[in-house]
Amino acid sequence: MNGVLIVDKPAGVSSALAVDRVKHAIGVRRVGHGGTLDPLATGVLAICLGGATKIAQYLLADDKEYEAEGLLGVEMDTLDRTGTVTAERPVSVTREAMLAAISQHTGELDQIPPMFSAIKQDGVRMYTRARAGELIDRAARRIRIDRLELVMFEPPRFRISIACSKGTYVRSLVADLGTAVGAGAHLTELRRTRSGSFTLAQAIRLDRVGIDDLTPYLIPMSAAVNLPRVTVSPDFHGSIRSGVQLPVERFTTEIHQKFQMVDEGGKLLAIVHVDDGRVIYDRVFPEA
Repeated sequence: MNGVLIVDKPAGVSSALAVDRVKHAIGVRRVGHGGTLDPLATGVLAICLGGATKIAQYLLADDKEYEAEGLLGVEMDTLDRTGTVTAERPVSVTREAMLAAISQHTGELDQIPPMFSAIKQDGVRMYTRARAGELIDRAARRIRIDRLELVMFEPPRFRISIACSKGTYVRSLVADLGTAVGAGAHLTELRRTRSGSFTLAQAIRLDRVGIDDLTPYLIPMSAAVNLPRVTVSPDFHGSIRSGVQLPVERFTTEIHQKFQMVDEGGKLLAIVHVDDGRVIYDRVFPEA
């Protein structure tokens, strides 16, 4: 079985555990995911099955959308409700103040990742250092917030809708909004509604995997990869699967641009790019 299965992950389940449950429910040996979702969070999780584990890296780069709820007046070491309280403040925040803070947190931003994150420094996960009581300086990362809307404001609670680039920590965004209005805040709920082209409308509940027919939910590898597509005639299939160099004149594409080669039926053959007049293979899928 090769393809991408979109799962609606429940709260309290890590992405790794969700992968393990799918693996055992359907008996597929190779299973991975295309973008971690915190245990607290729910929503869209792309599960890669069989040969599709090779395209996981191409799913990570996609933009995301979330619905998030925050609580003003309480700061946590993890920046979400799973942590320990580090500060409490009275809340006297107006809707206008919150809207002003939101307007300051759109566009391209430099965001400092939370200490409790899976980012590695000197080969060690940040959350491992944080649990040991260490506080490490973290370099800010450039992110992009395309849309940030205030959906609900009933102090001390508020809800926001976010469209953002990969690598955005919604926990940090909620905490930063709390700081901007002078009250502090932490994340209480998070739901991913879109990851790249994948939405909740395509998702199956995790507890239904292995029970329901997966056919309506299984996305072909070529449809899952958000790259331009070039259909290749059967004459070239064997050469592509063997990684044989192809004449660049056969393809019309921008230099360095990645694209996918597919057969007439839409099956993924390879992901390539053009460089210095040559077709460079990034990934070949002989079993697809």
